[in-house]
Amino acid sequence: MSINILVVGGGGREHAICTKIAQSPRCKKLYCAPGNAGIAEVAECVPFAVTDFEGIGNFAKDHEVGLVVIGPDDPLALGIVDALEAKGLRVFGPRKNAAILEASKAFSKDLMKKYGIPTAAYEVFDSCEKAEEYLKTADYPIVLKADGLALGKGVLICETLEDAISGIRSMMQDKKFGNAGNRVVIEEFLKGREISVLSFVDGETIKIMSSAQDHKRAKDNDEGLNTGGMGNFSPSPFYTAEVDAFCKKYIFQPTVDAMKAEGRPFKGVIFFGLILTDKGPKVLEYNARFGDPETQVVLPRMKNDIVDVFEACIDGTLAGINLEFEDNAAVCVVLASDGYPEKYEKGFKITGQERFMGKNDYFLFHAGTKKLDDGSVVTNGGRVLGVTALGKDIHEARKKAYEATGWVDFANKYMRTDIARSADNVN
Repeated sequence: MSINILVVGGGGREHAICTKIAQSPRCKKLYCAPGNAGIAEVAECVPFAVTDFEGIGNFAKDHEVGLVVIGPDDPLALGIVDALEAKGLRVFGPRKNAAILEASKAFSKDLMKKYGIPTAAYEVFDSCEKAEEYLKTADYPIVLKADGLALGKGVLICETLEDAISGIRSMMQDKKFGNAGNRVVIEEFLKGREISVLSFVDGETIKIMSSAQDHKRAKDNDEGLNTGGMGNFSPSPFYTAEVDAFCKKYIFQPTVDAMKAEGRPFKGVIFFGLILTDKGPKVLEYNARFGDPETQVVLPRMKNDIVDVFEACIDGTLAGINLEFEDNAAVCVVLASDGYPEKYEKGFKITGQERFMGKNDYFLFHAGTKKLDDGSVVTNGGRVLGVTALGKDIHEARKKAYEATGWVDFANKYMRTDIARSADNVN
């Protein structure tokens, strides 16, 4: 049966989700709140903020929406699923008591400690003075994490005591990340390669999507500030069968079981941020939703009808889904506004988007864009576009993605030039 579907969000992740939903014969009419200029090509955008639960709920009821899909972290943490379910709507995403897996780093670290899930050693502080005293006894480098949501930027890696004290004060006293820094997690610095693994969860069963690898730093060679992500590739050649077997036994299913045991059954997407250390894989972080830009390289490779998978997660029937991915690769290069993630200008006209039309191996996912009344599209954020290409392997996908970055232009376009280079020649 075909249904009306509403996606909540307006970034590159939501554009990738909407693109996948639009391919489903189950989708009768697709809406997105608030959407962006790119999403408007595949869905009807409606002007609701992602935290306007009442407005979104009323719209969904009035337009006979059979499924609501939540993209971003903030509305999940604030309880949008609970609010919409209370109106009788079917919603894909974790309820508030499960979204805490991402909303509080202290909660997730305590959960891992309690259930023996491998992660970095840590301490939690809600006093700046006590945190500073602890830092005087710590080994360096060390990692500082704002407890709450900080748009993927609330993590500082500090090489010295002076850097760490400065970082703690910026978080806890100067409120660099707002209330997210009221409490801070201080954890050991782990060395190794980072890998992202997205998964579908129905409260009991977990199905793993294809692996991916993010590039968080703003500049080439992993230099510069942490960002929401400057590019991605999938699959990761470093996510071997051996790593997969270990994670399924000691990380993935144990996390789902732990949440259920805590009375917080998780339904939706769990994003596992992993690091491959010399002592085995460990969890760096959890996200309670699709990653961005991981979604832009994972969903284009997925064979399944995504609407069927969403509904199986809601209904607790995920065990009956055979999740399949193409035997290929995808690379996404983020085109950002120069100066991101700090100060940057916006409002520049974007040209060349038509080059992507009609191609099934190239995607232009809009992140920070806006359509003007005259029909032109302008930049409206730090991360503007995600250029994604498919290829038979990482090498081909990378070559195609970088070729396609030249098809589209705007005044202060900036990108990293080394996305997926680490995997380019790995067999």
